[in-house]
Amino acid sequence: MSEANSAAELERLIERYNDAWNAQDLDTILAFHAPGMVFENHTAGERAEGGDAVRDHIGAIFANWPDLRFRGRRLYARDGLVVSEWTATATHADGRRLEWDGIDVFPFENGLILRKDVYSAGHRPRVLET
Repeated sequence: MSEANSAAELERLIERYNDAWNAQDLDTILAFHAPGMVFENHTAGERAEGGDAVRDHIGAIFANWPDLRFRGRRLYARDGLVVSEWTATATHADGRRLEWDGIDVFPFENGLILRKDVYSAGHRPRVLET
């Protein structure tokens, strides 16, 4: 992909990226990332940099939350930047079904994600009725 991705192209790319997250497909997720990519969850105070570290970090998320799924709420794309608003659901180890909202900020270069900056309400999720 070229550096000058249109907003529509970036939206489609993030939709495919989100599908890979919901499938917990690490190889596909990492294919969207630029070398040296940074994954930083500002809410949790977690940061991983580079392919191996990002793979390990995301793999640990999936191991801890095997039914984690995201539902997109809004997507804003322009000039090599995407902001994605989402709602996540997952089952906690204690059996509670949880839901929380967040946003991801994605700068792009040459069609690849340079960073994933996560800001969420994961520290105060809503407990869903079971």
